[in-house]
Amino acid sequence: MNRIAIAALVLLFCQFTTAFAQGSIVAWGRNNEGQCNVPEPNADFVAVAAGGGFSLGLKDDGTIVAWGDNSSGQCNVPAPNADFVWVAGGYGGHSLGLKSGGTIVAWGSNDYGECNVPAPNASFVGVAAGEEHSLGLKSNGTIGAWGANDHNQCNIPAPNADFVAVAGGGAHSLGLKADGTIVAWGWNDYGQCDVPTPNANFVAVAGGGAHSLGLKADGTIVAWGLNNYFQCIVPAPNADFVAVAGGALHSVGLKADGTIVAWGWNNEGQCNVPTPNSNFVAIATGAARHGLAIRADFVAVEPTTWGAIKAQFRPAEKSKAVSSHLAE
Repeated sequence: MNRIAIAALVLLFCQFTTAFAQGSIVAWGRNNEGQCNVPEPNADFVAVAAGGGFSLGLKDDGTIVAWGDNSSGQCNVPAPNADFVWVAGGYGGHSLGLKSGGTIVAWGSNDYGECNVPAPNASFVGVAAGEEHSLGLKSNGTIGAWGANDHNQCNIPAPNADFVAVAGGGAHSLGLKADGTIVAWGWNDYGQCDVPTPNANFVAVAGGGAHSLGLKADGTIVAWGLNNYFQCIVPAPNADFVAVAGGALHSVGLKADGTIVAWGWNNEGQCNVPTPNSNFVAIATGAARHGLAIRADFVAVEPTTWGAIKAQFRPAEKSKAVSSHLAE
Protein backbone atom coordinates (compact mmCIF):
# COMPACT_ATOMS: atom_id res chain seq x y z
CA MET A 1 0.00 0.00 0.00
CA ASN A 2 1.41 3.40 -0.92
CA ARG A 3 2.19 6.19 1.53
CA ILE A 4 -0.86 8.30 0.74
CA ALA A 5 -3.29 5.40 1.08
CA ILE A 6 -1.76 4.62 4.45
CA ALA A 7 -2.01 8.29 5.43
CA ALA A 8 -5.70 8.38 4.57
CA LEU A 9 -6.28 5.22 6.60
CA VAL A 10 -4.34 6.64 9.53
CA LEU A 11 -6.44 9.81 9.41
CA LEU A 12 -9.63 7.74 9.27
CA PHE A 13 -8.42 5.60 12.17
CA CYS A 14 -7.68 8.70 14.21
CA GLN A 15 -11.15 10.07 13.48
CA PHE A 16 -12.61 6.88 14.90
CA THR A 17 -10.14 6.95 17.79
CA THR A 18 -11.37 10.39 18.79
CA ALA A 19 -14.82 8.87 19.09
CA PHE A 20 -13.64 7.03 22.21
CA ALA A 21 -13.74 10.34 24.06
CA GLN A 22 -17.55 10.46 24.07
CA GLY A 23 -17.64 14.24 23.99
CA SER A 24 -20.13 17.07 24.10
CA ILE A 25 -21.12 19.27 21.15
CA VAL A 26 -20.38 23.00 20.98
CA ALA A 27 -22.44 25.02 18.48
CA TRP A 28 -22.19 28.63 17.31
CA GLY A 29 -23.36 30.98 14.57
CA ARG A 30 -26.82 31.37 13.14
CA ASN A 31 -29.52 29.89 15.36
CA ASN A 32 -32.79 30.94 13.70
CA GLU A 33 -34.06 27.35 13.63
CA GLY A 34 -32.55 26.23 16.91
CA GLN A 35 -29.74 24.44 15.09
CA CYS A 36 -27.29 25.51 17.81
CA ASN A 37 -29.46 24.33 20.71
CA VAL A 38 -27.99 20.91 21.40
CA PRO A 39 -30.55 18.69 23.15
CA GLU A 40 -29.80 17.36 26.61
CA PRO A 41 -28.04 15.25 27.63
CA ASN A 42 -25.20 16.80 25.63
CA ALA A 43 -22.80 13.92 26.14
CA ASP A 44 -21.41 10.76 24.56
CA PHE A 45 -21.29 12.15 21.01
CA VAL A 46 -18.78 10.58 18.62
CA ALA A 47 -19.59 12.31 15.32
CA VAL A 48 -21.37 15.46 14.21
CA ALA A 49 -22.84 16.84 10.98
CA ALA A 50 -24.50 20.08 9.90
CA GLY A 51 -27.14 20.62 7.25
CA GLY A 52 -29.05 23.68 6.11
CA GLY A 53 -30.52 24.98 9.38
CA PHE A 54 -30.33 21.69 11.26
CA SER A 55 -27.73 19.61 13.05
CA LEU A 56 -27.06 15.93 13.72
CA GLY A 57 -25.00 14.13 16.31
CA LEU A 58 -24.07 10.47 16.55
CA LYS A 59 -23.99 8.96 20.03
CA ASP A 60 -21.55 6.26 21.11
CA ASP A 61 -24.44 3.81 21.44
CA GLY A 62 -25.13 4.10 17.70
CA THR A 63 -28.17 6.38 17.92
CA ILE A 64 -28.56 9.71 16.10
CA VAL A 65 -29.89 12.93 17.65
CA ALA A 66 -31.13 15.66 15.30
CA TRP A 67 -32.34 19.20 16.00
CA GLY A 68 -33.14 22.49 14.28
CA ASP A 69 -35.22 22.99 11.16
CA ASN A 70 -37.52 20.03 10.69
CA SER A 71 -39.76 21.35 7.91
CA SER A 72 -38.99 18.34 5.73
CA GLY A 73 -38.72 15.77 8.49
CA GLN A 74 -34.91 15.89 8.36
CA CYS A 75 -34.72 15.61 12.14
CA ASN A 76 -37.05 12.60 12.36
CA VAL A 77 -34.60 9.71 12.46
CA PRO A 78 -36.33 6.59 11.13
CA ALA A 79 -36.79 3.61 13.44
CA PRO A 80 -34.91 1.65 14.46
CA ASN A 81 -32.57 4.44 15.56
CA ALA A 82 -29.68 2.10 16.24
CA ASP A 83 -26.41 0.74 14.87
CA PHE A 84 -25.35 3.96 13.11
CA VAL A 85 -21.62 4.62 12.65
CA TRP A 86 -21.67 7.87 10.63
CA VAL A 87 -24.00 10.73 9.76
CA ALA A 88 -24.29 13.50 7.14
CA GLY A 89 -26.57 16.49 6.59
CA GLY A 90 -27.61 18.01 3.27
CA TYR A 91 -27.89 21.71 2.50
CA GLY A 92 -31.41 21.31 1.14
CA GLY A 93 -32.93 19.48 4.11
CA HIS A 94 -32.10 15.79 4.02
CA SER A 95 -30.14 13.54 6.35
CA LEU A 96 -28.08 10.40 5.88
CA GLY A 97 -26.94 7.77 8.31
CA LEU A 98 -24.53 4.91 7.70
CA LYS A 99 -25.31 1.65 9.53
CA SER A 100 -22.68 -0.72 10.88
CA GLY A 101 -23.83 -3.33 8.38
CA GLY A 102 -22.95 -1.11 5.42
CA THR A 103 -26.41 0.18 4.54
CA ILE A 104 -27.44 3.84 4.25
CA VAL A 105 -30.63 5.26 5.72
CA ALA A 106 -31.88 8.56 4.27
CA TRP A 107 -34.73 10.83 5.38
CA GLY A 108 -36.05 14.37 4.98
CA SER A 109 -36.47 16.33 1.78
CA ASN A 110 -36.67 14.03 -1.23
CA ASP A 111 -37.72 16.34 -4.05
CA TYR A 112 -34.88 15.12 -6.27
CA GLY A 113 -34.59 11.54 -5.05
CA GLU A 114 -31.76 12.38 -2.67
CA CYS A 115 -33.19 9.93 -0.14
CA ASN A 116 -33.64 7.08 -2.64
CA VAL A 117 -30.51 5.02 -2.03
CA PRO A 118 -29.82 2.94 -5.16
CA ALA A 119 -29.84 -0.83 -4.95
CA PRO A 120 -27.93 -2.70 -3.81
CA ASN A 121 -27.90 -0.73 -0.58
CA ALA A 122 -24.94 -2.60 0.83
CA SER A 123 -21.18 -2.48 1.38
CA PHE A 124 -21.06 1.27 2.05
CA VAL A 125 -18.23 2.54 4.24
CA GLY A 126 -18.76 6.30 3.88
CA VAL A 127 -21.52 8.78 3.19
CA ALA A 128 -21.76 12.48 2.28
CA ALA A 129 -24.46 14.97 1.37
CA GLY A 130 -24.60 17.91 -1.01
CA GLU A 131 -27.39 20.43 -1.31
CA GLU A 132 -29.86 18.08 -2.98
CA HIS A 133 -27.75 15.05 -3.79
CA SER A 134 -26.15 12.24 -1.84
CA LEU A 135 -23.00 10.18 -2.15
CA GLY A 136 -21.88 6.87 -0.73
CA LEU A 137 -18.45 5.26 -0.76
CA LYS A 138 -18.37 1.49 -1.26
CA SER A 139 -15.88 -0.89 0.31
CA ASN A 140 -14.52 -1.69 -3.17
CA GLY A 141 -13.47 1.95 -3.68
CA THR A 142 -16.33 3.00 -5.96
CA ILE A 143 -18.72 5.90 -5.35
CA GLY A 144 -22.48 5.84 -5.76
CA ALA A 145 -24.36 9.12 -6.18
CA TRP A 146 -28.07 9.95 -6.41
CA GLY A 147 -30.46 12.89 -6.24
CA ALA A 148 -30.29 16.18 -8.12
CA ASN A 149 -28.06 15.91 -11.17
CA ASP A 150 -28.63 19.19 -12.96
CA HIS A 151 -24.91 19.94 -12.88
CA ASN A 152 -23.79 16.33 -13.35
CA GLN A 153 -22.86 16.16 -9.68
CA CYS A 154 -23.96 12.52 -9.63
CA ASN A 155 -21.93 11.49 -12.70
CA ILE A 156 -18.72 10.12 -11.22
CA PRO A 157 -15.84 10.48 -13.71
CA ALA A 158 -14.21 7.29 -14.98
CA PRO A 159 -12.48 5.36 -13.67
CA ASN A 160 -14.82 5.05 -10.69
CA ALA A 161 -12.29 3.18 -8.59
CA ASP A 162 -9.72 3.50 -5.81
CA PHE A 163 -11.61 6.15 -3.84
CA VAL A 164 -11.02 6.34 -0.07
CA ALA A 165 -13.19 9.35 0.84
CA VAL A 166 -16.07 11.37 -0.58
CA ALA A 167 -17.54 14.84 0.00
CA GLY A 168 -20.49 16.86 -1.27
CA GLY A 169 -20.64 20.58 -2.03
CA GLY A 170 -23.61 22.71 -3.00
CA ALA A 171 -23.98 21.15 -6.46
CA HIS A 172 -20.57 19.57 -6.90
CA SER A 173 -18.91 16.45 -5.58
CA LEU A 174 -15.40 15.41 -4.62
CA GLY A 175 -13.62 12.13 -4.16
CA LEU A 176 -10.21 11.37 -2.68
CA LYS A 177 -8.22 8.63 -4.38
CA ALA A 178 -5.90 6.17 -2.63
CA ASP A 179 -2.93 7.77 -4.40
CA GLY A 180 -3.63 11.12 -2.72
CA THR A 181 -5.25 12.88 -5.67
CA ILE A 182 -8.65 14.57 -5.63
CA VAL A 183 -11.29 14.20 -8.35
CA ALA A 184 -14.04 16.83 -8.52
CA TRP A 185 -17.11 17.04 -10.73
CA GLY A 186 -20.42 18.86 -11.10
CA TRP A 187 -21.11 22.61 -10.91
CA ASN A 188 -17.91 24.49 -11.75
CA ASP A 189 -18.91 28.11 -12.37
CA TYR A 190 -16.37 29.30 -9.80
CA GLY A 191 -13.64 26.74 -10.44
CA GLN A 192 -14.66 24.64 -7.44
CA CYS A 193 -13.90 21.50 -9.45
CA ASP A 194 -10.49 22.70 -10.68
CA VAL A 195 -8.14 21.11 -8.17
CA PRO A 196 -4.95 23.18 -7.92
CA THR A 197 -1.63 21.65 -8.88
CA PRO A 198 0.13 19.75 -7.58
CA ASN A 199 -2.87 17.47 -7.12
CA ALA A 200 -1.05 15.12 -4.79
CA ASN A 201 -0.55 14.15 -1.15
CA PHE A 202 -4.12 14.87 -0.05
CA VAL A 203 -5.52 12.90 2.90
CA ALA A 204 -8.96 14.52 3.32
CA VAL A 205 -11.44 16.55 1.27
CA ALA A 206 -14.44 18.79 1.92
CA GLY A 207 -16.99 20.70 -0.14
CA GLY A 208 -18.49 24.14 0.51
CA GLY A 209 -21.34 25.90 -1.25
CA ALA A 210 -19.21 26.81 -4.26
CA HIS A 211 -15.69 26.15 -3.01
CA SER A 212 -13.63 23.11 -2.13
CA LEU A 213 -10.95 22.22 0.37
CA GLY A 214 -8.29 19.56 0.63
CA LEU A 215 -6.07 18.59 3.55
CA LYS A 216 -2.50 17.70 2.66
CA ALA A 217 -0.41 15.01 4.33
CA ASP A 218 1.86 17.72 5.74
CA GLY A 219 -1.04 19.31 7.65
CA THR A 220 -1.67 22.22 5.28
CA ILE A 221 -5.03 23.10 3.70
CA VAL A 222 -5.56 23.97 0.04
CA ALA A 223 -8.78 25.78 -0.93
CA TRP A 224 -10.19 26.77 -4.30
CA GLY A 225 -13.37 28.02 -5.99
CA LEU A 226 -15.58 30.94 -4.99
CA ASN A 227 -13.57 33.33 -2.83
CA ASN A 228 -15.83 36.37 -2.44
CA TYR A 229 -15.55 36.28 1.34
CA PHE A 230 -11.97 34.95 1.41
CA GLN A 231 -13.22 31.48 2.26
CA CYS A 232 -10.30 30.12 0.24
CA ILE A 233 -7.63 32.19 2.03
CA VAL A 234 -6.39 29.91 4.82
CA PRO A 235 -5.14 32.00 7.76
CA ALA A 236 -1.46 31.77 8.66
CA PRO A 237 0.11 29.69 9.90
CA ASN A 238 -1.31 27.14 7.47
CA ALA A 239 0.07 24.15 9.35
CA ASP A 240 -0.81 21.32 11.73
CA PHE A 241 -4.38 20.82 10.48
CA VAL A 242 -5.97 17.39 10.91
CA ALA A 243 -9.51 17.99 9.60
CA VAL A 244 -11.34 20.44 7.35
CA ALA A 245 -14.96 21.42 6.65
CA GLY A 246 -16.69 23.75 4.22
CA GLY A 247 -19.76 25.93 4.77
CA ALA A 248 -21.75 27.93 2.26
CA LEU A 249 -19.30 30.83 2.28
CA HIS A 250 -16.84 30.02 5.05
CA SER A 251 -14.34 27.33 5.97
CA VAL A 252 -13.23 25.58 9.14
CA GLY A 253 -10.10 23.67 10.08
CA LEU A 254 -9.20 21.60 13.13
CA LYS A 255 -5.63 21.78 14.43
CA ALA A 256 -3.65 18.93 15.97
CA ASP A 257 -3.62 20.78 19.29
CA GLY A 258 -7.43 20.65 19.45
CA THR A 259 -8.09 24.26 18.43
CA ILE A 260 -10.37 25.37 15.59
CA VAL A 261 -9.66 28.01 12.95
CA ALA A 262 -12.55 29.48 10.94
CA TRP A 263 -12.45 32.00 8.11
CA GLY A 264 -14.64 33.54 5.42
CA TRP A 265 -18.09 35.08 5.74
CA ASN A 266 -18.86 35.88 9.37
CA ASN A 267 -22.10 37.85 9.32
CA GLU A 268 -23.70 35.67 12.00
CA GLY A 269 -20.66 34.69 13.99
CA GLN A 270 -20.09 31.42 12.15
CA CYS A 271 -16.34 32.05 12.32
CA ASN A 272 -16.33 33.02 16.00
CA VAL A 273 -15.37 29.78 17.73
CA PRO A 274 -16.56 29.88 21.36
CA THR A 275 -14.04 29.93 24.18
CA PRO A 276 -12.31 27.97 25.40
CA ASN A 277 -11.11 27.02 21.93
CA SER A 278 -9.48 23.78 23.00
CA ASN A 279 -9.89 20.01 23.27
CA PHE A 280 -11.89 19.73 20.04
CA VAL A 281 -11.71 16.45 18.11
CA ALA A 282 -14.28 16.83 15.30
CA ILE A 283 -15.83 19.67 13.28
CA ALA A 284 -18.77 20.32 10.97
CA THR A 285 -20.32 23.38 9.40
CA GLY A 286 -23.70 24.02 7.85
CA ALA A 287 -24.99 25.90 4.85
CA ALA A 288 -27.17 28.02 7.13
CA ARG A 289 -24.10 29.63 8.68
CA HIS A 290 -23.53 27.67 11.87
CA GLY A 291 -20.70 25.59 13.19
CA LEU A 292 -20.47 22.43 15.29
CA ALA A 293 -17.63 20.70 17.06
CA ILE A 294 -17.13 17.87 19.52
CA ARG A 295 -15.11 18.68 22.60
CA ALA A 296 -13.56 15.71 24.35
CA ASP A 297 -11.43 15.04 27.42
CA PHE A 298 -8.01 13.66 26.69
CA VAL A 299 -4.59 13.44 28.26
CA ALA A 300 -2.50 14.65 25.33
CA VAL A 301 -2.72 15.52 21.68
CA GLU A 302 0.28 15.76 19.42
CA PRO A 303 0.76 15.79 15.64
CA THR A 304 2.04 12.60 14.04
CA THR A 305 3.16 11.60 10.58
CA TRP A 306 0.82 12.90 7.84
CA GLY A 307 -0.68 15.45 10.24
CA ALA A 308 -2.95 12.95 11.96
CA ILE A 309 -4.01 13.28 15.60
CA LYS A 310 -2.41 11.05 18.18
CA ALA A 311 -4.64 11.15 21.25
CA GLN A 312 -4.31 9.40 24.58
CA PHE A 313 -7.84 8.74 25.81
CA ARG A 314 -9.05 7.16 28.98
CA PRO A 315 -9.27 3.38 28.23
CA ALA A 316 -12.74 3.07 29.73
CA GLU A 317 -14.20 5.46 27.18
CA LYS A 318 -14.23 3.17 24.16
CA SER A 319 -17.07 3.83 21.76
CA LYS A 320 -19.80 1.33 21.09
CA ALA A 321 -20.67 2.96 17.82
CA VAL A 322 -17.23 2.47 16.32
CA SER A 323 -15.33 -1.20 17.46
CA SER A 324 -24.98 24.56 2.73
CA HIS A 325 -27.55 26.73 0.83
CA LEU A 326 -25.48 29.74 -0.40
CA ALA A 327 -26.20 33.03 1.38
CA GLU A 328 -29.90 33.74 1.60
